[in-house]
Amino acid sequence: MAGTRDRPDSSLTLTGLLGGSFNPAHRGHRRLSLAAIDQLGLDEVWWLVSPGNPLKPADGMAPLAARLGAAKAMARRSRIRPTGIEAQLRTRYTVDTVRALTRRFPNRQFIWIMGADIIGEFHRWRDWRKLASLVPIAIVVRPGYSGLVGASPASAWLRRFVRHLGEPNDWTRWRPPALVLLHVRPDPTSATALRRASPEWYRQFSSHFATRAALKRRLP
Repeated sequence: MAGTRDRPDSSLTLTGLLGGSFNPAHRGHRRLSLAAIDQLGLDEVWWLVSPGNPLKPADGMAPLAARLGAAKAMARRSRIRPTGIEAQLRTRYTVDTVRALTRRFPNRQFIWIMGADIIGEFHRWRDWRKLASLVPIAIVVRPGYSGLVGASPASAWLRRFVRHLGEPNDWTRWRPPALVLLHVRPDPTSATALRRASPEWYRQFSSHFATRAALKRRLP
């Protein structure tokens, strides 16, 4: 399995967490996740398909079962695992989800993954400093950027915790808050554009399987 060399504890499963609405999941999500697996030496990435984002309107949001079904189709034949575990945990905020996951899965070492575009609103997240203290964070930036950009309250605070990724799995030894920048070639795919082109995209995923199996599927 990738990433086992040089681990401080090879019994831990290195797991990236990528949260979002995935409305719908697309090739940009897949490319970002595969790059994170490669650059961070991860065993897998979990897509946390959110029941609802507190910072986004519910208008235009497809049912969770359909979004899970689409995510599973996009993640096929990879080490990406879409899950609706936030609905099972009944957590609304990311900090609560991450806290619950670290308790429930002590055999895993987690790292939170998010795009640099989110930094501008990260300070609006519930207990965002606490979140940064729970697990390392990987920020996906465009190639050529050497640090966090922007003047948001979050970027100003987080900038001091940026670390450099050297040997594989360095991040497993870091004490949070700790950030690492991942350089990933951007993908022009847009969920907004996909919805505009096919407003009823979700219908093909609203099957009995998506409703019963995807929602009830539990991670090990």
